[in-house]
Amino acid sequence: MKERLTRALAWLPRPLDPVRSIKMKIIMVLLAGGLSGLFWFYLWLGWFPFWTGVTATVIGVTIVQFLARGMTSPLREMTAAARSMAQGDYDRRVRATSADEVGELAAAFNQMAADLAAADRQRRELIANVSHELRTPITALQGLLENIVDGVAKAEPAMMQTALAQTERLGRLVTELLDLSRIDAGVAPLKRHPIDVPAFLDGVVREAEVNAAGSGRDVNFTIVSAAALVVPGDRERLHQVFANLLDNAARHSPPGGTVQVRAQRHDHHVLIAVADEGEGIPPEERDRVFERFTRGERPGGGGTGLGLAIARWVVQLHHGTIAAVDPERPGCQINVTLPLGTH
Repeated sequence: MKERLTRALAWLPRPLDPVRSIKMKIIMVLLAGGLSGLFWFYLWLGWFPFWTGVTATVIGVTIVQFLARGMTSPLREMTAAARSMAQGDYDRRVRATSADEVGELAAAFNQMAADLAAADRQRRELIANVSHELRTPITALQGLLENIVDGVAKAEPAMMQTALAQTERLGRLVTELLDLSRIDAGVAPLKRHPIDVPAFLDGVVREAEVNAAGSGRDVNFTIVSAAALVVPGDRERLHQVFANLLDNAARHSPPGGTVQVRAQRHDHHVLIAVADEGEGIPPEERDRVFERFTRGERPGGGGTGLGLAIARWVVQLHHGTIAAVDPERPGCQINVTLPLGTH
């Protein structure tokens, strides 16, 4: 009952909201109370009729109560909202109309509540997505092993290759989850060394060719151009970025398709573009594919939905940018820019 009354009274007018200082509000409330006392004093001296003094006092007390309630109601709302948040309800908000310090506190409280609600939603989504991603390869492995144990199937190379692929998928997921924990903890040490761009891309492309062949993908890789540039960076982390981009490109390319890699200088940055001949990414999905556990609407599968989120993290650690852009040919194109100078 008390909470209902508090909510109902929360929307009463607050005449002191435009005042930008709580000190001035207190002064105004004291003045209102002082005038009420002054009326009683005049009544005691006999300067006013009795009922005039009583009426003036009632009016004065009412004004003081009205003004004081408008000053303290945001604090009471924040107290009630904080208690609701302690019980897991992050939807409560405080009416932040005051122009003083209390109004600023109410606005900050609302922002904090929104951030906590978003964090709670992400936590729930993370648990659901990780459970789903773990269940798929574990179920496949369990089925394979049960068939072998029951004698339904033999441990032939093809079946063991499937089991190995599922195990590798589990390994990638665990590694990427560890990377995400480092992102959230703010722990991101980089071992910066000069990286020769042409030699670096050549090594990444060669590894992508081996992985594609091992996965049975009929995809061609070509380095269209690679300017003779040197960038400072963590070779292992950047290798992780471009290995993921090339693996995605190979997975979404049609049989016999070509994945192109191009590196060129743009002012004080190097632009490295990875383009495939797949279905491409719709413009409305291009920003969202870099979020966690998002694969976009392109056909195909096999990824964990974490690779591009981690790639963006690594590139940002190098003070660069990564984005899906309008391709120069049909397909998908991811551009990565890295600074040539040190930071």
